[in-house]
Amino acid sequence: MNLNFSAIKESKNLLAFSAGIDSTALFFIMLKENIDFDIAIVNYNLREESKEELQYAKDLALKYNKRIFCKEAQLESKSNFEKTARDIRYSFFKEIIKENSYDTLITGHQLNDKLEWFLMQLSKGAGLVELIGFKEFEENEFYKTFKPLLEISKNELESFLKENNIQYFIDKSNYDEKYKRNYFRHNFSDKFLNEYKEGVKNSFKYLEKDVNSLNIANKALYQISQLEIYTNMNDENLNIRLVDLSLKKRGLLLSQSQRSEILRQKEITISNKICISIKKDFIWICPKSNEIMDKKFKEKCRIQKIPKNIRAYIKEKEIDLKNLML
Repeated sequence: MNLNFSAIKESKNLLAFSAGIDSTALFFIMLKENIDFDIAIVNYNLREESKEELQYAKDLALKYNKRIFCKEAQLESKSNFEKTARDIRYSFFKEIIKENSYDTLITGHQLNDKLEWFLMQLSKGAGLVELIGFKEFEENEFYKTFKPLLEISKNELESFLKENNIQYFIDKSNYDEKYKRNYFRHNFSDKFLNEYKEGVKNSFKYLEKDVNSLNIANKALYQISQLEIYTNMNDENLNIRLVDLSLKKRGLLLSQSQRSEILRQKEITISNKICISIKKDFIWICPKSNEIMDKKFKEKCRIQKIPKNIRAYIKEKEIDLKNLML
């Protein structure tokens, strides 16, 4: 497997580990490439095997002198399990990264995952940017996410583990088609990749080049703390992509219905966490705040045409209004 890890050679790295095929293969590939990293694992306590997987992770960390971070999670409800588990997992990773000053979160997403995502988004009626949402590198709020296996299939990774006599675990819940991802995996993506892997890899490369050629200006005009202000592109498709990218960096993935609601309402709070306001000239995005504002401050904001749902955050962070005279 020809993988390029040069971008993380000098960074402080954390590997999202599960003891499954993908993350176990990635663990040993990075060992071989002399990449410095530690590991983090979440035990959802839903399967008996998870205790063995956790112990395996601890054994690997001890054997190869890796720092390990473990989280014991108890899910109160199994409804919408995939989203809940993901939220728990990434909240844990962010906490570790922030407390220990890691630069990069490395995940074991591979080509099958990328095609599954494509098909799931296609079924929802997504646009080009959403269809190829799996990127090798993504900038988040205070760290980068790196997915080095996106051109490697799951079969290739499993072959690597077997050839090198490396232990790994299979999560039986991956075969349960009540989970949408599993349905797409077993009925479409795995079978399709077995026949057309090289074509799929090339198609993703061409699609990514097409997106880059659009040259969407996605840098904020102004950014302080977690307030971002963008130019209104006067195109709903481009505007929602700006919003989508900003929220992804903050750990929020928008559904199609949320995207539609943002464009309809223009001024909205998403998931009771992030405030968005699309005005004539600018797009404002910041965390929700319950800071109390006096009349004098509100009037200054009104005169300066600062959106109502953005004002409390500006007050809370004591952002100088003079800096916002766009």
